[in-house]
Amino acid sequence: MTLAIVTGGESGIGAACAVRLAQAGADVAISYHDDRRAADEVIGRVRAVGRKGLAVQCDVASERDVAALFDSTAELGTCRWLVNSAGVNMSGTPVERMELEQFERTVGTDLTGAFLMCREFVRRLGEGGGRIVNISSIHAFAPRAGGADYDAAKGGLSQFTRTLALELAPRQVAVNEIAPGMILTPMNEEAIEDAEVRRKREAAIPWGRAGKAEEVAELVAFMLSPEADYVTGTTVTIDGGLSLTVAQGA
Repeated sequence: MTLAIVTGGESGIGAACAVRLAQAGADVAISYHDDRRAADEVIGRVRAVGRKGLAVQCDVASERDVAALFDSTAELGTCRWLVNSAGVNMSGTPVERMELEQFERTVGTDLTGAFLMCREFVRRLGEGGGRIVNISSIHAFAPRAGGADYDAAKGGLSQFTRTLALELAPRQVAVNEIAPGMILTPMNEEAIEDAEVRRKREAAIPWGRAGKAEEVAELVAFMLSPEADYVTGTTVTIDGGLSLTVAQGA
């Protein structure tokens, strides 16, 4: 039976991925940062579809925590599917006012965390192949003022994904990236709570609406499936056309 590990699995895209992969027949372990109740709720949904589930508290930027996460999930078998969804959003701080601690915190979670998880995944994989999906962002290639921490981390994640795909292709391990645009998750809480904020933001999206975490999870499930066996080292954008509007109107 396939074991999937999903980081940041207590909410948003990570939670949707955990449930969808359970529906696809995988046992699922999730990492969570501090919300144990939310993590337990997700694992309850995993178990409700008949799969094994486990929630482990983990700071993905910590080598020790990442090793402990994989130790804890060993009881469920060898992880063959890895989804790196843990992340923090942009600070909104211009570079001249951004503290080093802030920059390092974002890069630590959004980039270093994926590196540590992928490294541990590969070290423990053995034979038999596997698949990795890194959740990035359209802001890896479409920057926003005030987002130097986030944009740099996600840009680095894109290049890391492609490099790792080259390294692991001979072992039949596919490594891909999904770049969401505006998705209605806690990262976009203001748009969820305030209808006017949501309306203004959705007006910039050619498709006319924000995306749902479940739509991203459906794409993740495909990228991990046998049907995507020949796909590696690529980025799939899911943003309703938002990133296509760069340089329009001027």
